[in-house]
Amino acid sequence: MDFFSDNTVGASPRVMAAIAAANDGSLSSYGKDDWTQAVEARFAALFEHEVSVFLVLTGTAANALALASITRPWGAILAHQEAHVCEDECGAPEFFSDGAKLIDLPGVGAKLAPETVTEALTHLRAGDVHQVQAQALTITQATECGTVYTPAEIAALKQAAAPRGLKLHMDGARFANALVTLGCTPAEMTWKAGVDVLSFGGTKNGALAAEAVIFFDPAHAEEMKWRRKRAGQTLSKGRLLGAQFEGLLADDHWLDLARHANAQAKRLADAVAKGTQARLAWPCQANEVFLVLPPSIQQRLKAAGIGYHDWSVRSLPQEAPLKDGETVGRFVMSFATKPEDVERAIATIAG
Repeated sequence: MDFFSDNTVGASPRVMAAIAAANDGSLSSYGKDDWTQAVEARFAALFEHEVSVFLVLTGTAANALALASITRPWGAILAHQEAHVCEDECGAPEFFSDGAKLIDLPGVGAKLAPETVTEALTHLRAGDVHQVQAQALTITQATECGTVYTPAEIAALKQAAAPRGLKLHMDGARFANALVTLGCTPAEMTWKAGVDVLSFGGTKNGALAAEAVIFFDPAHAEEMKWRRKRAGQTLSKGRLLGAQFEGLLADDHWLDLARHANAQAKRLADAVAKGTQARLAWPCQANEVFLVLPPSIQQRLKAAGIGYHDWSVRSLPQEAPLKDGETVGRFVMSFATKPEDVERAIATIAG
């Protein structure tokens, strides 16, 4: 039994059924099929806005191509130091943007604060030919520490970046999990708060392999079709990507999957908060739980065969350092997480 990632489980049965349905017969290729065009219309309705939608296979491709579309090679992209684009994408954002520089910034709970952005911009002088030019700000929703930006916090970050005209990108690998926590609309969490381009996650929330890059201003998407093709992300049998999102979005299935994952995470977090054996590193606000584990619990979990990731401590508050032998463990829930497995983890932690 493991809680390593929401990538370790397969796809939702509804998604697999949609793929099977799209697989029957022949249709136009390269995204000109009925499945893809229907999903593009769904996204427009979902976000209550005209959008340009580009389906890709991976989250790395979604983030890297989205950022490349809004950043020039001499540009700078501001991000949290633990953001996926900085830590886990093997230089893809820099590569696909032909050299744009990632500026990594600190923040408790993997969240950026407006004053941090403002401070960083003072060191990137506008118009100075000796420096890269700040052109984009990227945030992750939910963050790498399982925390969530409210619409007001997103708007404040956009306002901090506005004097320099930075475009705001959101890495929404766990967009659905954040959305059900906040209880707002997709529009309120994106373009109404100032987001220019969104990487809409599907794979972590029940898709087989499908992500969407969504531009809220079609003018920002002018280069994307060429960038996607050049990156090898324009799937000839595009209907098999469109079908995955049809399976997810129909009847709000994507939200039901996220609610289940979040509920299991809350079950674990609430149990730990009531006990004395472990403690929460950060509030549980989506489908991830980060626990400060003393050596005794680490040993019990290992003996029980319960897997988790040892996590970075860079985003801990300075006033809450770890004690000797402690580690931060990341426990991730998915749409397929069984309540009985969570209960077993709770019992093991409690001893």
